[in-house]
Amino acid sequence: MNTNDFSLRHIGVHGADQEEMLRNIGASSIDQLINEALPENIRISEDINLPNALTELELSRHMQALGSLNKIYRSYIGFGYHNTILPPVIQRNILENPGWYTAYTPYQAEIAQGRLQALLNFQTMVSDLTALPIANASLLDEGTAAAEAMSMFFSSRTREQKKNNVNKFFVSDLILPQTLSVLETKASGLGIEIVTGNHENIELTSAFFGALVQYPGKHGELHDYSDFVEKAHHAEIQVAMAADILSLVLLRAPGEFGVDAAIGTTQRFGIPMGFGGPHAAYMACQEKYKREIPGRIIGLSQDSNGKPALRMALQTREQHIKRQKATSNICTAQVLLAVMAGMYAVYHGPNGLKYIAETIHKKAVYLAQVLKELNFEVLDNDFFDTIRVSTKGIDRYQLKSLLESYEININFFHPDFVSISLDDLDVATDEGFKDLISGFAKYQGVEYKFEMPDTIESKIPKALKRSSDFLTHENFNLYHTETELMRYIKRLEKKDLALNHSMIPLGSCTMKLNAAAEMLPLSKAEFGSIHPFAPQDQTQGYLTLINNLENYLSEITGFASTSLQPNSGAQGEYAGLMVIKEYLKSIGQTQRNVVVIPESAHGTNPASAVLTGLNVVIVKNLENGEFDIEDLKAKVEKHKNELAALMVTYPSTYGFFDDNIKEVIKIIHENGGQVYMDGANMNAQVGLTNPYNVGADVCHLNLHKTFAIPHGGGGPGVGPICVAEHLKEFLPGNPNVNSGSDTEKGLYAISSAPFGSALIHSISYSYIRLLGSAGLKRSTQFAILNANYLKKRLETAYDVLFTNKNGRVAHEMIIDFRPFKKYGIEVVDIAKRLMDYGFHAPTVSFPVAGTLMIEPTESESKAELDRFVEALLEIKKEIDEIANGNYPEDNNVLKNAPHTTAILTADKWSFGYSRQKAAYPLEWVRERKFWPSVSRIDDAYGDRNLICTCPPTEDYK
Repeated sequence: MNTNDFSLRHIGVHGADQEEMLRNIGASSIDQLINEALPENIRISEDINLPNALTELELSRHMQALGSLNKIYRSYIGFGYHNTILPPVIQRNILENPGWYTAYTPYQAEIAQGRLQALLNFQTMVSDLTALPIANASLLDEGTAAAEAMSMFFSSRTREQKKNNVNKFFVSDLILPQTLSVLETKASGLGIEIVTGNHENIELTSAFFGALVQYPGKHGELHDYSDFVEKAHHAEIQVAMAADILSLVLLRAPGEFGVDAAIGTTQRFGIPMGFGGPHAAYMACQEKYKREIPGRIIGLSQDSNGKPALRMALQTREQHIKRQKATSNICTAQVLLAVMAGMYAVYHGPNGLKYIAETIHKKAVYLAQVLKELNFEVLDNDFFDTIRVSTKGIDRYQLKSLLESYEININFFHPDFVSISLDDLDVATDEGFKDLISGFAKYQGVEYKFEMPDTIESKIPKALKRSSDFLTHENFNLYHTETELMRYIKRLEKKDLALNHSMIPLGSCTMKLNAAAEMLPLSKAEFGSIHPFAPQDQTQGYLTLINNLENYLSEITGFASTSLQPNSGAQGEYAGLMVIKEYLKSIGQTQRNVVVIPESAHGTNPASAVLTGLNVVIVKNLENGEFDIEDLKAKVEKHKNELAALMVTYPSTYGFFDDNIKEVIKIIHENGGQVYMDGANMNAQVGLTNPYNVGADVCHLNLHKTFAIPHGGGGPGVGPICVAEHLKEFLPGNPNVNSGSDTEKGLYAISSAPFGSALIHSISYSYIRLLGSAGLKRSTQFAILNANYLKKRLETAYDVLFTNKNGRVAHEMIIDFRPFKKYGIEVVDIAKRLMDYGFHAPTVSFPVAGTLMIEPTESESKAELDRFVEALLEIKKEIDEIANGNYPEDNNVLKNAPHTTAILTADKWSFGYSRQKAAYPLEWVRERKFWPSVSRIDDAYGDRNLICTCPPTEDYK
């Protein structure tokens, strides 16, 4: 074995196991299998043109060299991004821990109670600090959170407002420019007119449905919004406030102004800037919006024994259920970052956060005093952490150069003044702060002796000072030593099943290896400490990495250009469709507003289409899973003058390569439409075919699926879009810096940061560099081999719903459990019983109700695949026992699953089967046992009794 060949570490099957699996499925070689699984007319004949694969040591040195090209200057830029200190106990035990970062979105709540509790902490933190009763479990970034609030308000207009087509949304001119740009993109799709101006003199008429203000303002301005909110509500205008989460420790809470919603980012709570992300945004709102708020909400319910248990609440709001009727397309969020931000609050507690915020404020006040003494004009008397300094009569270039000689960046975006934002680092050390003062003093030709006074008068007006308590729950008041927090994190982690325990065979999710070597750069200051709006000469390492990654992804997909800005797959869909709309607009085809989507599509597809202002037309699939060509032709003919695009997943969500895909695409192109390919299933394409060769015009990729970014329990993710030559000038840009995609025809921003979640781009970059062209292709081949091996072994006991004409599947497959309903067995019973065997269930009831969609990925060994097969075959025997009358339909191992230690060790055992059968159905389970921490959860109870903040401890007793 070549120990330097990373592909041998990444791919789970080798040697004799590979040969045995091929024999089992009736293929003489991998090549024969691929020829039988993929249509010949979509295959690419040449290898992907990529650099040679690196060893892990070579990658480490390469990433170190790239990192050295980034200059870590002390950033006082602010503008939504601040230096912060990630406590090492959180870095080591969460960020660098596969028990946290390899988990999936907690749909299977019984084996996800740890991160559900961590997310409930996050929601409680947000709800307390904003003084609003409902909070979600994170959104993508501050800009998209603002856009989600606008969209929520738009859908929540009164009946009269909808009747009168009230469509104006006021945005304060104090809003962050990147937030405004994201809002403008969203507004253009929804038919909303954005009006910007001064909140103090805007005339709020009945033409407005909503408003957004910034608190503090983009350059630190403090305003009392009480009168504005009152006037807005008097005119039936809903108000959102974009609030700095750390400022709310000292400032009056948004809910105390009476706002309807608050949004923002929690980046300041220990999350590295990372050249723009990922960071967990937040949204909190009044009770009346609980069924409209986007994203996940973690709520308290109870299990089958009446024990309190957590779950994702009110899921009927979400895109995977409401599809084109959803008001948001949010799917992947920022769970890992939300967990970290919540733990930051747990670690510091209310008193620690007050100390941090007060120290920052005191130093800002002292800085203002010093600058006045140095004869600079400080423009604000009221502020929290940011001061503005007039540059009238100042040589801005000289000042900038002088500060850069101290390796300091401040905010020069406004032509008439500079702003300086203090942060967490100024609490931990005086070094940068002293240099900042020295730089300004040197500009004036003097020296200044740094000497902080013992007492400093607050510059927060009395009317804006916070008086209400926050973070009173014991979770924020018990774990302030490293030992206690370490153990608390471990207790939560042990409740969750992640990839470090067993395979997670979720179809359409690609839960592959997230290699340690790919993750290491995340912890490096050279990548974490870079501000997204830092001067480009300081970010050359990032810019090189990003440019290379964009080129690699373009090469892999066959397209001309790539944008990494979308920070989730759903955002990629949205961006791709907006690019198509802008292109059609440029050629005078604005009447084209219909998007054709197969009924098998991911729920995000129709939800994204509606958010871009397109009308959705659903096309049928045949019983064998293929496109219904006749139905497609009929609907395209009906809408040929309005046809904008087709959205198609390939291979299809039914788990096979549709032979007629070229014909489908030809029909769309011949009728003036563009083809958007959903790249969720790209793990079956890389190196064998590509979207351009299939005929698409644009696709998005899920870097958190195909390209090894971990799912993090529900995010972060990256959803870049790759486009053909005629679309590349329409890619999204950024108002603050050149993102490489900025043209006059280009979109406004899709995300707040110019390159989206740039820090985690390093993971996919590392993945591609470690595998190279041959390794990527081989990974795809083994993903297909593993899926076909599972199919062959399971089809003796279950019906596999869809295959191609050769009886092959792609990288995933669908097993039908509907025949067992006559015995009282539902597919959810199989999902819960798999927990007793130590497995996370495959995807439940998508894309077909009553089924499981299984995707093993290339990273699993034959031994693990065999254990999964044995579990499902044993479950089939358990079903047969029920069918034969051995056990009643309402009291058996499936209906009572999962079985917890509390149930199995109770004095009373009331079930008609043994404890051994419940807990250890197969011998190998004994040494690999994973214990669910709660029994089956009552979903309906949780929705009827919504509690989405931490309940009193007594409730758990």
